Amino acid sequence: MMAVDETQAPPIGEAIHMPEPSVLPILNAVGVTLALVGVTLSIAVTVIGVLLFLVTLVKWIRAAAHELSELPADHHASH
Repeated sequence: MMAVDETQAPPIGEAIHMPEPSVLPILNAVGVTLALVGVTLSIAVTVIGVLLFLVTLVKWIRAAAHELSELPADHHASH
């Protein structure tokens, strides 16, 4: 039996799921950057960066989970 190549395009007519555009990954990266730069500058900058990182991380995970829950049930089935 031949192994199915996972990198092949889906069959014609099968939709490819792309995540919705979001600013959350960028804000998440800004939070990490502020937290790291804040270590050398000020504890206040570090705290703001950590808080921004945590808030955007939670929102990003929730958004991804919501998108995943809206996919058809057979979307994860391997062919």
